[in-house]
Formats: sequence, C-alpha cells, structure tokens
Amino acid sequence: MKEREPLFSRKNLRLLSEPINKNNPITVQVLGICSALAVTVQLKPSIVMALSVMFVMGFSNLIISLMRKTIPSRIRIIVQLVVIASLVIIVDQVLKAFLFDVSRQLSVFVGLIITNCIIMGRLEAFALANKPWPSLLDGLGNAAGYGAILVLVGFFRELLGSGTVFGYPIFAELGLFKIGYENNGLFILPPMALIIVGVIIWVQRSRNRELIEEN
Repeated sequence: MKEREPLFSRKNLRLLSEPINKNNPITVQVLGICSALAVTVQLKPSIVMALSVMFVMGFSNLIISLMRKTIPSRIRIIVQLVVIASLVIIVDQVLKAFLFDVSRQLSVFVGLIITNCIIMGRLEAFALANKPWPSLLDGLGNAAGYGAILVLVGFFRELLGSGTVFGYPIFAELGLFKIGYENNGLFILPPMALIIVGVIIWVQRSRNRELIEEN
C-alpha cells in the first residue's frame, strides 16, 4: 500500500516558499506588472489587492484541480474564466460591503483580476495537472509572492511620496518637515512603481546569483 504524502511535506512547502523568492511571479517571471503600477500608491489598497488575489488564486486553483478530469480540453479556458470571474465577484461584493473606501480606490482593478496572467498561468501550468491540495498551495504561494511585491512597493510609495503609512503622518511626527524635508511627489506617479520593482529585482538577483545564471 502506497504511503500518503504528508500535507506539509518538503515538496509541498516549496510550492508555498519558492514563489515568494526564487520564482516570484513579478520579479522573476515578470508577470502582473500592471497592477503593481496601478494600485500601490498607498499601502492599504496594496494589501487589500494582495489578499484579494490570494483568495481568487488559491480557490480557483483548488476548484479547477477538483474539476480537471471532467473539463473538456476545448472549453477549459472558458471554464477557468467562469471560475475566476465568480470568485472576483465575491471579492468585489465583500469589498463594497465592508471596505467601500478601498473598493473605490481600487476601482476597476478588482475586476481586472479576472485577466491577471499569473492566475491563468497557474491554472494552465499547475492546477490542470495536479491534485487539489498541491494546487491550493501553489495558488497561495504564487499569490503571496505577488502580494509581497505589491506591499513593498505600496509601503515605499506611500512613505516617500506622502510621508505616511496607513495614512499616519510618519515624517510629520518625526519632525522632518521642520528641518526642510519635503515629500517626493515622483513616488506617487506610476513610473516610480516600475523603478521600485526594478530595484527589488536588482536586490533579489544580487542576493541570488543562480537567478542571473538561469537568465
């Protein structure tokens, strides 16, 4: 009798950990850049978007994996889009009910989760070929890697562009404005998000030489 693999075996844990660093969907696979530019002006929307994508990606991977043996190959993309769209609608309605101000800030970008290439890519590359539990972990891991970059970019853009974190005036409390410091409005503009992502990529690859060799 074949021994069952532990739920959190080393192989399964790699599905969670590798997308956060060595196989990050944004900094290594260079996917999902658009949302990193659009929703990271402030930290709060960045975190909400990260959690939203984690919910959608995790459960879409799980659902498609459960259905993988019954989905006809010719309509698999349609089925995937229906599953993702249904989960996005749930997220959108929850945000409007409990976090309406953040929902307005995120605007159409919640709906655009449906077309997020990271989600579709993991459904095609992993969920259609693997069991439900590893598929759930793969979805959560890739979403966590994506979300970590959004949160980092949102933190630096809000701090250096507005002098706040979660709306709290950090630099004003430190008295930096009294000695001549001024907020850098460049950080509020979309190009700065791309520059910050570029810096993160440079730092990551300088610390992980194998990423340079692979590319």
